[in-house]
Amino acid sequence: MEDHHIQRSALQEVVESVADTPVVLIHGPRQAGKSTLALAAGRKLGAGYVTLDDPAPRGFAERDPAGFLLSHNGPLIIDEVQRAPGLFLALKAAVDRDRKPGRYLLTGSANVLALPKISDSLAGRIAIIDLLPFSQSEIEGNPVNPLDRWIEDGPPLGRELSQDDLGSRLIRGGFPEPFARSSSSRRNAWFTDYLRTILERDVRDLANIEGLTQLPRVLRLLAARAGEAINVVELSRETQIPNTSLHRYLDLLQAVFLTVAVPAWSSDQSARLTKTPRTYLVDTGLLCHLLNLGETALERDPDAFGRALRNFVALELKKLCTTSRHRPTLLHLRTVRRLEVDFVLEDGSGAVTGIHVKAAHTVLDSDLDGLRFLDELAGDRFGIGIVLYLGSEVLPLARNLFAVPVAALWG
Repeated sequence: MEDHHIQRSALQEVVESVADTPVVLIHGPRQAGKSTLALAAGRKLGAGYVTLDDPAPRGFAERDPAGFLLSHNGPLIIDEVQRAPGLFLALKAAVDRDRKPGRYLLTGSANVLALPKISDSLAGRIAIIDLLPFSQSEIEGNPVNPLDRWIEDGPPLGRELSQDDLGSRLIRGGFPEPFARSSSSRRNAWFTDYLRTILERDVRDLANIEGLTQLPRVLRLLAARAGEAINVVELSRETQIPNTSLHRYLDLLQAVFLTVAVPAWSSDQSARLTKTPRTYLVDTGLLCHLLNLGETALERDPDAFGRALRNFVALELKKLCTTSRHRPTLLHLRTVRRLEVDFVLEDGSGAVTGIHVKAAHTVLDSDLDGLRFLDELAGDRFGIGIVLYLGSEVLPLARNLFAVPVAALWG
């Protein structure tokens, strides 16, 4: 299936943003569909297009940012804007002269807004839209966001959902190109080239440092620890990479959207809770590639399957949060005594939904301990708790607690 056949949930937000904001930035990992989305939105504006992956316009933008912007009349799409960070001050000056909405539609494959000078320069002038690889709902053409349904109405009891192809979904992931490839060898070839491009070019654009040969090794170690709180001291001891270098590598991998951090949830009684974020890979297809996991390997190794499944759910929830009417923040809960809820959704009003992942076909009463603890901490703010499991039925487990098939994320 080609990516242009799949409707992106973020399209409406981009269209609305260019209608009332001078600068709109679509950022996320390379090859997630940012350019296609920008062109779809820019078509209605009659926008011009330039990519800074092309050396000629990039050189112009680096030498003379203001002249580069003046050389283009009307609305303009600037693809891979992170390759010429000097453009941001020129964009600020241009927008301050004319705050007409929809002047510039940018895409970026590195989180340049993490740099204070750049984020400060466009404060109040820019709308930022996160774009990750396809969600399973987008792949299936399902316009209903299940998070909104769960938060507002609860899961539909008694509904049966088939998830026989779950292993295939884990391995394919959501990047448009490998998703469209039926051969595992061709998908692996794409992921190999993809990582080489990012680690040899994008990371070097962000950080002119030596020792980047260690980054693939660090990324594989993170894949093997997906869903864990990363202990840098322990990782340094194992890899013999100095702490300071490891912190730098971890920041760079997040800056180029290869990893995603899920922060810890806190409450008024947070003394018992750990505060370290958990790290996931941006795509479970990428994780399976790094760990050499095919469907047979996933079937034979329950630990590997469970890790891949949690990574898969983390990214599905992350994608659904960005298009939910409630715009919840994705968090996690873990106590110092290892009581945990894999994912906590908290919206702007403080309402809380708990989601735990169980890589099994049955749910035990002990699997609800973390959700019950979250209910106790959140009090009136607690809505429902869900255990995503491998069964096929939506079942009530206790007051406001449900077992829900993983397939409900897209079914």
